[in-house]
Amino acid sequence: MTTRPILCFGEALIDFHAEGGDGSGFARHFVPFAGGAPANVAVAVARLGGAARFAGMLARDRFGDFLLHSLQQAGVGTDDVKRTDTANTALAFVTLDAHGERSFSFYRERTADLLFRPEHFRADTFRDIAVLHVCSNSMTDPALAATTREGMQRAYGAGALVSFDLNLRPALWPADVDPHPLLWPALHLADVVKLSAEEFTWLARDGEQAALDRLWQGRTRLVVVTDGAKPLRWFHPDVEGELPCYPVEAVDATAAGDAFVGGLLCCLAELAVAPERIDQLVTELPRLHAMLRFAAAGGALTATRQGSFAAMPRGDEVLAFMEGQA
Repeated sequence: MTTRPILCFGEALIDFHAEGGDGSGFARHFVPFAGGAPANVAVAVARLGGAARFAGMLARDRFGDFLLHSLQQAGVGTDDVKRTDTANTALAFVTLDAHGERSFSFYRERTADLLFRPEHFRADTFRDIAVLHVCSNSMTDPALAATTREGMQRAYGAGALVSFDLNLRPALWPADVDPHPLLWPALHLADVVKLSAEEFTWLARDGEQAALDRLWQGRTRLVVVTDGAKPLRWFHPDVEGELPCYPVEAVDATAAGDAFVGGLLCCLAELAVAPERIDQLVTELPRLHAMLRFAAAGGALTATRQGSFAAMPRGDEVLAFMEGQA
């Protein structure tokens, strides 16, 4: 798979996964895994055989070293990674239920990932990319949110596709802040928007059609809504559809959505789908459906494994999984 790079911007952090438990249900051990939603997507792309780069700020601590090494080991380009010794790495403690669904406790106050600013982008960061991918976790801090939106504008100006995964984590937002008005400016800068079913419900507080109509007022041309093993839904201003997904015994759903996004972006980059070509893509439904099935298979396979970076499958594994599920 030879394409222009997919650049993922935002946070990389440490996911501590709970193992074991005492009589009260408290974990006896927490095992560290490299993670962070946009970093996960970059690793997913690289594992699938695509060209991936990550842009973000890492701490000069042991965790930051571990994240940088993990990105590089996965084949992700790190020329756009900056380091700081003025802040620590963000941490997330992940607890899984019997169905692999996760809950998070975040330690992310004044951490390194929040310190990336527009001047930290290289002069040619956006010059050769096919896609820029971001998510809402870089919108929780005003300065970082402004940096994210500027990056989206620069990528669009360079002719790249812009992808936004809502990936909403309410615990990262101040209790007295309504994220809705802060997220819509970024949503309007994205060509492709990915939502979970729960996020679609949250976003569509005035109804699904009202939310879609508002998205169409910006640049968005494709919205994909996933719902675990239930059928996924996709929307375009002129047409919409639904596709069945792959039922699996989920072990850890932490990175399944990021794997889905990585698979979809790989397919878009391989087809060199520029923003203005998405309208053409939705007229070729077999091709669009094949891309969405590939993305769904990657997400399903990832959910059968523990971890974030560590759970991402290779492209041949995804194809073999799809053949076995035919």
